[in-house]
Amino acid sequence: MVDRVLVTLDGAVQDPDAPLLYADDIGALRGDGIFETALVRDGKACALELHLARLRRSAEALDLPEPDTGQWRSAVETAVKEWGAEREGMLRLILTRGRDGHAAVRAGGGELSGPASDVTGYVLVMPVAERVARARAEGVSVITLTRGISVDLAQSAPWLLLGAKTLSYATNMAALRFAARMNADDVIFTSTEHRVLEGPRSSVVVQRDRQLITPPARNGVLPGITQRALFAEAEKAGWDCRYESLFTADLITADSVWLVSSVTLAARVASLDGLRMSAPDCAPEIVELVDRGIARAWSLGDW
Repeated sequence: MVDRVLVTLDGAVQDPDAPLLYADDIGALRGDGIFETALVRDGKACALELHLARLRRSAEALDLPEPDTGQWRSAVETAVKEWGAEREGMLRLILTRGRDGHAAVRAGGGELSGPASDVTGYVLVMPVAERVARARAEGVSVITLTRGISVDLAQSAPWLLLGAKTLSYATNMAALRFAARMNADDVIFTSTEHRVLEGPRSSVVVQRDRQLITPPARNGVLPGITQRALFAEAEKAGWDCRYESLFTADLITADSVWLVSSVTLAARVASLDGLRMSAPDCAPEIVELVDRGIARAWSLGDW
């Protein structure tokens, strides 16, 4: 059983232990690129079409060539087949601006042709981290940290790419390391106005009675695919789903708070800034709604 699968955009399965990137790849030099992360389950990449659509939106925001979705889809199918259907996996789609001043060369030889010849792209599948099973089963301890920006910044400064999923994740990783030093599992970012934003790798969803609320994209958060899947399924089940601004205090007074993401799926916030948060009676239903929503995204690709 393989522990990693690497496929380049020409469809070739590569040796994951062999070098792939050039030393002057701008993705490595400057974090100038985009990515998507999806869960592999039962031999399928969850919500692949939604991830490909967001990859296109991120590429547009960064002035990258429009991704050839057929090429990416084929590479993903090859990678998932190599990974197998017996276990979950974490699949990443990675696209960088390519070499600094050079045309990107495919691993195995030959330049990429067409308008995307300057980019580097590949698909990587790895095991799901051990923390994921714990987060799903037990929930997560979370601290709030300021991101140091206003909710108005996304509209007034689009060059900051707040709504794109870029490779520039150094700040997010630093926040998670800080949380670990504080004996916490995860983080919820807040704005200078004390508005709730998102997690370093998740969307925030607040539950009140039969209502689910998440911050709107205009506040500078990444539109979440798993959050969208949850809302689509919850609305069919009679839940009231809303995109509204939330204050930090709203987290404390909520019946429950969830971090939802493409790999972990649904992780209930079990403690917030040291305050224990009990699981509501509807917690199993919310988990099931996420699972059903992702399954529906497999079959329909979009809503």
